[in-house]
Amino acid sequence: MSALSALPFLKPVHLRSPQNSPGGQRRHTLPASEFRCLSPEDAVSVFEIEREAFISVSGDCPLHLDEIRHFLNLCPELSLGWFEEGRLVAFIIGSLWDQDRLSQAALTLHKPRGTAVHIHVLAVHRTFRQQGKGSILMWRYLQYLRCLPFARRALLMCEDFLVPFYQKCGFEVLGPCEVTVGELAFIEMQHPVRGHAFMRRNSGC
Repeated sequence: MSALSALPFLKPVHLRSPQNSPGGQRRHTLPASEFRCLSPEDAVSVFEIEREAFISVSGDCPLHLDEIRHFLNLCPELSLGWFEEGRLVAFIIGSLWDQDRLSQAALTLHKPRGTAVHIHVLAVHRTFRQQGKGSILMWRYLQYLRCLPFARRALLMCEDFLVPFYQKCGFEVLGPCEVTVGELAFIEMQHPVRGHAFMRRNSGC
């Protein structure tokens, strides 16, 4: 059984009840809310949300379109998208890293033998912000990581103003990050990921 098929929280959290047409036939409807790993075919939708979310704030995106495709080809299992009626409304993209702290190389590399999940980006579509979707998606993502036997912790870097948000998600501050992007400096944060065996006993993974 694959990791994905064993995760009940990646299945739609709500399915609309089929509605009857005037002729009495059941009409197919898309899931009202669905969580799943992303694929390279989702890259354009991902980039459109990310570009709008980040360029207005920092003038640049954590991942450009070719980099999004790069990670969704290499490690799609470390991504998670939130879809409403088939439309992407929020997403996370991660990759594996094999060192204690992030370095400049972590921006573009996926280390298959790594045990740290580097969260490159979390973004929510502008029409769905201020609804708690970012926190919910991060919670689901961390629950998912706990079912991956190789994952030991999650790492990310963010600007100062985002530190309180990630602290509420359970991340702790490691200190200034050595990675810089132009004139931007970042804080590095981490979240422990529990062992696979513990979660299998307690969460049905």
